[in-house]
Amino acid sequence: MITSIREKEINEIYQTPIIQQTAFWSEVKRRLGLRTAAIDFTVNRQDILPHSESNCKTYGDMVVLVRRLDNNNSIAYVPYGPEMEPDEQSQGIFLEELSESIRSFIPSDCIMVRYDLAWESYWARDPDFFDTNGTWLGPPGNSVQEIRFNYSTLNWNFRKTFSNNLPVNTIFIDLTKGRDELLRSMKPKTRYNIHLSERKGVTVRIAGINELDIWYNLYSETAARNRFHLHHPDYFRTILSVNADSSRSPADVLLLIAEKDGEPLASIFLVISGNRGTYLYGASSSESRNLMASYALQWKAMNIAREMGCSEYDMFGVSPAADPDHPMYGLYRFKSGFGGRMYHTLGCWDYILDPGKYNAFSTMELVQEGYHTN
Repeated sequence: MITSIREKEINEIYQTPIIQQTAFWSEVKRRLGLRTAAIDFTVNRQDILPHSESNCKTYGDMVVLVRRLDNNNSIAYVPYGPEMEPDEQSQGIFLEELSESIRSFIPSDCIMVRYDLAWESYWARDPDFFDTNGTWLGPPGNSVQEIRFNYSTLNWNFRKTFSNNLPVNTIFIDLTKGRDELLRSMKPKTRYNIHLSERKGVTVRIAGINELDIWYNLYSETAARNRFHLHHPDYFRTILSVNADSSRSPADVLLLIAEKDGEPLASIFLVISGNRGTYLYGASSSESRNLMASYALQWKAMNIAREMGCSEYDMFGVSPAADPDHPMYGLYRFKSGFGGRMYHTLGCWDYILDPGKYNAFSTMELVQEGYHTN
């Protein structure tokens, strides 16, 4: 299936709309202390797409991050990769062969390779997993998922993780529509709130790295309000300062701030990569929420992305359906108001390299719910 594989320079990573698979993101993670590698591979097209009429060579690559657990153990992590998505029946065997093939490019003490797959979930296309109202019910339990994913593999070595590192449910908005059509495709309340923020005098501007403290104050307030993990300011400073323009897969990062009369109300990180704009991080003040600044921000971000040549906008993370009991339901309610289509991924899968150490690691990870490999 895989006819050739090699490690290549980070700046040779192919252009992609997936920000986590760019040379830009690799450099961000390298500066934050991770080892990064770029793996290039070639496959026969009919091996991954059996119904294809052509059997030409297909080229792909992926960014691999390596994190040390201690002096004797490490893990390899592939965020939203590989991008190349085989036919459903070929996915397990393809990823198994790829995992075995990259052993020589990762440390010998790696206990596993974790793939945060952006491939569409099998069960998102299965009518049996939708209720009578057309609402997706989510995938089956991990054991059922593992049977289906491992079915075509030789060693049945993939395990579904207890939790996912990156969002598994998102909303993509079609930016090829004109401004008026985009507005018409939104829910009436969202459209109203966008216009309300304009009437109330909310403005949105692009901020410089010297204004990162404005972002961080809003972000800290949001983290305290919603009780999520707080990144250090250097994390965001690194994202804003990295430049990968000399590579094949650069990215533009814009810090947008919504304000009224000079008072910051909300802020987001907008990342432009390939044909996609991604809403990566967001924060807002607990004050003046009636001004609907977050709606103004998203509308501005979409239009900036359109102007920069993007054909889609990634809302980056929602609950899988309109479930009020889900912890991300608030994000679903807000983001789904802008229209777009839901997309459900397969999420995180581990390819085990050292069974004994992997079992100990997965037990530790289950206990320490806040532990992440990304």
